[in-house]
Amino acid sequence: MTTQKIVVVGAGYAGVSATKLLSKKLKKADVEITLIDRHSYHTMMTELHEVAGGRVEPTAIQYDLQRLFCRRKNVKLVTDTVTGIDKENKVVRTALGTYPFDHLILGMGGEPNDFGTPGVKEHGFTLWSFEDALRLREHIEATVQKAALEPDANLRKQMLTFVVCGSGFTGIEMVGELIDWKDRLAKDYKLNKDDFTLMVVEALPTILNMLTRNDAAKAERYLAKKNVELVLSSPIIEVDADHIVLKGGRKIPTNTLIWTAGVKSNSDAADFGLEAARGNRLVANQYMQAKGYEDKNIYIVGDQVYFEEFEHTPTPQIVQAAEQTAHAAAGSIIADIKKTDKHPFKSNYQGFMVSIGAKWGVANLFDKIHLSGFLAIIMKHIVNLKYFFDIRSGYYMFQYLMHEFFHIKDDRNVARGHSSRYGNVLWSVPLRIFYGLVWLVEAGKKIIGNGEILKPSTWFGEGSWFTGNSVFPWTWGYPAADAAATTASSSDVTSGASTLASTVASTVASSADVTSAASAATTASSGASDAAATTVTNVAHFGLSYAYGEQPMVVIEKSPNWFTKMMQFIMPNQDVAMFFQKFMTIFEVLLALALIAGLFTWLSSATTIVLVIAFCMSGMFYWVNIWFVPVAFALMNGSGRAVGLDKWVVPFLQRTLGRWWYGTERSLYQDK
Repeated sequence: MTTQKIVVVGAGYAGVSATKLLSKKLKKADVEITLIDRHSYHTMMTELHEVAGGRVEPTAIQYDLQRLFCRRKNVKLVTDTVTGIDKENKVVRTALGTYPFDHLILGMGGEPNDFGTPGVKEHGFTLWSFEDALRLREHIEATVQKAALEPDANLRKQMLTFVVCGSGFTGIEMVGELIDWKDRLAKDYKLNKDDFTLMVVEALPTILNMLTRNDAAKAERYLAKKNVELVLSSPIIEVDADHIVLKGGRKIPTNTLIWTAGVKSNSDAADFGLEAARGNRLVANQYMQAKGYEDKNIYIVGDQVYFEEFEHTPTPQIVQAAEQTAHAAAGSIIADIKKTDKHPFKSNYQGFMVSIGAKWGVANLFDKIHLSGFLAIIMKHIVNLKYFFDIRSGYYMFQYLMHEFFHIKDDRNVARGHSSRYGNVLWSVPLRIFYGLVWLVEAGKKIIGNGEILKPSTWFGEGSWFTGNSVFPWTWGYPAADAAATTASSSDVTSGASTLASTVASTVASSADVTSAASAATTASSGASDAAATTVTNVAHFGLSYAYGEQPMVVIEKSPNWFTKMMQFIMPNQDVAMFFQKFMTIFEVLLALALIAGLFTWLSSATTIVLVIAFCMSGMFYWVNIWFVPVAFALMNGSGRAVGLDKWVVPFLQRTLGRWWYGTERSLYQDK
């Protein structure tokens, strides 16, 4: 069978989703999938406002294609610009070559629509690409810096007036970032935050028109609370370098107009010779096939497709629609190759969410659940994390968590900075070394036993974990004498009390008559029982630090039945139990040395938490030592990178393992 060639143009949400699905479903088929994009990375478009608004670093929303598709053997990556399509001969032309296809998916996305408004291209700032976000971010910082040195009050006010045109999700999310960012900008450039003016200009009489009116009203109240001026029913008719003009004649002095008012299909596709509709979107049928070229297996997806779900209502230009149209097109191709029935596109939009800054948002889920504030932002993060799960990228899921929760400055996250406080981990180094020494001392006692510290020849003998029987409470089947010895070495209170009574009775019997001895033995036994009861009482004393004269209390007195059975399965006899006992001792030594040296500190600390839990479940850990757990959590802050081997080892492993697993990232991917 001839290899089926599938070409996907565009590595946006639609292109990545389609390629992932095709690669997975056709893993065993004889296919070759080529993904072509002008960039070597996928941009998380829904988070552009975070880069433009100075919340996260630019790399936070760039996802390298090599990392996304490194384990997909049937996917080739090409960094190039598509210049045309030979529909008859089924060939994609690019600036650097040609790519024949049996099936073609066009997902080149959209671009801003300025509706022909004069001056927008020359003086406005759009927010529809990674480059747009960087350009806007740099402009805002440069403008504020100049304003701080401007002596003319009117000119300074003009420079510190930021106008967003459009009250859709992008526009409202952008002004939300400016709400949060202006405090930092004011502080850095010694301005008063009240000097900043934030405005949203909308041609319609309402905002956020994809939400219910009640949810939109919540957002409107929040914006008013944050001193954002909403200028509604006011189309912009002209844009200049230092002002904008509204319909009706109002002139607003500003050096920054952020245009988010509309979207149209990518203009590069205008010359492809395919039927277009409003906004240059390419018309497709219910299987996402390009109208008029169904026999050529050309499919349109994402923001580029025009398919009327309902009468005169095309699919919205949102992420959910992009992914779902991509799955429909990919499903049609899979059906063609596997000779099965195609399924028409059927949307399933699960709701809409908008963030207004890092800490507040509005969400409408399934038309039933309405969230606002903290819960809406949490839901947005959950949706974003689900996206990484859908495209099977654990690496970028982890990076997202780091960027959004742990590496954020100025408290600009949903946890209000509590999860991202930048502190000098140098001060935790003494605690790390002490903690490692504690583990080393505990492991040393298990090695030395009753021997002498300075005489290694006496180690590993009586009293150590390397001789005798296992101390683990779930082992069984030992000889009676050995079991008694083990019990004695474990300081069983009742056994000790009985021994005391027997000894006293024996002594008395040797110096008096039998009756007196029996009486004495009874008395001694009673005394011993009282002593045992007192000791048992001491064992029952709870405390988080040792109190003189008290026996500390174990966290769990008796190992749970399920845990005991699991351990009995792992350690079915004494030999196996002794092996684990010796291994555990050596492992504790290595763990202690790693902590002291600052090697794999995060992993070592996490391991100690697991060990403590295991010891607790075994009935072998005391409450007075429970501090092991919070200290381990505290040391997971990265103290090994301050003064420790992690400063060199971890970056080396990240580079080496990253190259091994993901390959080498490049600025250009070429089909060679």
